[in-house]
Amino acid sequence: MSGGGPGKGRRRLGARWRRRRPLRTRLALSVTAAVALVAVGVCTAAFFVVRSALYEQLNLSLTQSARLAAQRNPDSGPGTLAGECRFLAAPACAEVVPADPADDPAAPYLLPVDAATRAVAAARRAPYYTDIVHAGHPTRMLVTDYAKGRALQVALRADTVEDGIEEAAWWLVLIGGAGVLVAAGLGYWVSRTGLAPVTRLTATAERIAATRDPRHRIELPPPGPAGREDEITRLAGSFNTMLGELEQSVTAQRRLVADASHELRTPLTALRTNAELLARGERLTAEQRERASLALGRQLREVTGLVNDLIELARDEEPQPLVEQVRLAPLVEHCAEAARAHWPSVPVHVRVGGEVVVPGVPARLTRLVSNLLDNAAKFSPAGAPVEVELVPRGGGGGAGLTVRDHGPGIAAEDLPYVFDRFYRAGAARALPGSGLGLAMARQIARAHDAELVAEPAPGGGALFRLTFGS
Repeated sequence: MSGGGPGKGRRRLGARWRRRRPLRTRLALSVTAAVALVAVGVCTAAFFVVRSALYEQLNLSLTQSARLAAQRNPDSGPGTLAGECRFLAAPACAEVVPADPADDPAAPYLLPVDAATRAVAAARRAPYYTDIVHAGHPTRMLVTDYAKGRALQVALRADTVEDGIEEAAWWLVLIGGAGVLVAAGLGYWVSRTGLAPVTRLTATAERIAATRDPRHRIELPPPGPAGREDEITRLAGSFNTMLGELEQSVTAQRRLVADASHELRTPLTALRTNAELLARGERLTAEQRERASLALGRQLREVTGLVNDLIELARDEEPQPLVEQVRLAPLVEHCAEAARAHWPSVPVHVRVGGEVVVPGVPARLTRLVSNLLDNAAKFSPAGAPVEVELVPRGGGGGAGLTVRDHGPGIAAEDLPYVFDRFYRAGAARALPGSGLGLAMARQIARAHDAELVAEPAPGGGALFRLTFGS
């Protein structure tokens, strides 16, 4: 059974209302409420301070009047000593009250006498101040000890104090109201200026969503002193950085689609041509049909390989459940045997300097090493060896694999692009391949926290260096 009541319903309603308000409105209301609360608190505290000060001054006047009356009438009996306090400019009223009512004078007292006054006269209570109404006017009265068995009552009109308190209250209400208005203006200004980068960020995000163009950026304010930036500016800068990464990703995606379309166009055209030839098989000789069939199969394999490579490149990470400790020496030997079978005219020499074990996916690491070996063998002239060396961890460096060929090498202008998708150097355009092998090799290396670099080999040829860990 769920509990709840009006209070819980109001809290839910308030939370729903806050969620529906724009951030600028909520910030403005929060700043207004905070400043208004401070202003009201200060005005309230000021009211009580002023009220206390005015009454303290009146109490001091009553104390002085009581001392003066006692000095002028050092041993007076019960009765009125001065009775003109009904006027503002008149001195204080004063009367002596005995502890025993039987000692009261025949004439009535001007000021009210009660049990508390008798208690002060009998020394059973300390002197005190009290507010009374005398002759229809607010009056402040002091009851203090006078002589043994008697008390002295002194009173002054409190109109001026009441009027001063009322005037101070009105002024403080006006000041508090003005403070609330200023707080509202301040809250609006803070919400506009403080959230201006957020507004620009929102507008940029909406523009990107509408146009699907990530080239837009948020305009950042100039850096402050000593290069310090506030949180909103840093957020806008991070958003610009994210937009830059998104732009690069979209550009790379478009380039990949364009390059893939270009690479697929030629084999697909050849496939269609050969398929059309085979469709008119009655016009072809047996030899022509055999050549067309072989070409069709070869082109199908090329397209299949290209599509598989694109699928592999679309994967950014290795599946973690497939990761295991892989011994590289037998894996490299296996890849070398496959390369020798595929490239019989190119000898592959493998040198293992020690046992190397790395975490990874065996099939993916096999693909990486095979791509490096195929690339090296493709550029090696017949009889020129491909040299593979596996180096164990040591000397502060990571375990490494190097693959070197003795081909034409990599030109300086091609070196920065050898790992780009579909990039084919001038010397490689006549050779088979799609230009995806090295791009896939680097992606697999990065997925295994390894570094793959290319460099010219000493004495000619190209050298690919794969380093695991450090």
